[in-house]
Amino acid sequence: MVYFVGAGTGAVDLITVRGMRLLGQADVIIYAGSLVNPELLTYAKKDCQFHNSAKLTLEEVIQIMCRTEEEKKVTVRLHTGDPSIYGAVREQMDELDKRGISYESCPGVSACFSAAASLNLEYTLPGVSQSLIITRMAGRTDVPEKESIESFAAHQASMAVYLSAGMIQELSRRLIMGGYEKTTPAALVYKATWEEEEAYLCTVETLYEVSVKYGITKTALILVGDAVVHQNYRKSRLYASDFSTGFRKKKE
Repeated sequence: MVYFVGAGTGAVDLITVRGMRLLGQADVIIYAGSLVNPELLTYAKKDCQFHNSAKLTLEEVIQIMCRTEEEKKVTVRLHTGDPSIYGAVREQMDELDKRGISYESCPGVSACFSAAASLNLEYTLPGVSQSLIITRMAGRTDVPEKESIESFAAHQASMAVYLSAGMIQELSRRLIMGGYEKTTPAALVYKATWEEEEAYLCTVETLYEVSVKYGITKTALILVGDAVVHQNYRKSRLYASDFSTGFRKKKE
């Protein structure tokens, strides 16, 4: 059996209880060594085997899984954040399907949620934004043309941009081209929830300036939108005294 487990974003106690339990049951752990906090491996049992996938190809990862399955043992594939967000898990699952190997997924905390926690912000403020766009700049992996930064920027919703810290100057330009004002609030969050976390508030126009000033070129998330500074929003109707719900009648 193979379990795809989300490691969370850095802090060792942000893995789920289920994820921690699966690490303790694993005979083999294949972990994303370039991004996963190595302290998470302390949850494993003493005779567990570890493989750093940063040094492996897809074929080599699958070979390890197949060998472990032949030995009737348990594999945990430990991905950073949540496996469903830029985790490259589908290609692994398809290979397992071809070989008749069973697998399950265990969710994790993705970087956009850890960054929000670090800044104590809410992406979905009434009257400001009710949507969160999760996206990335095109790099060695293409982005469909219909999902360009400019097309998403036209909505002026809250946006979390992954895997783009090395292209911030171009990102800033395209955000403005798409419809965000230059003064739109933004944030640059480096290694959210790690001990070395850094977080800086700025604007869409000054994103690049801030990244240069603090030397941030990788392992950072860019947040964009008026919700970043949580101003000029309306209170939720859910808790309004004149609003009825299935659990509470409105109060005159």
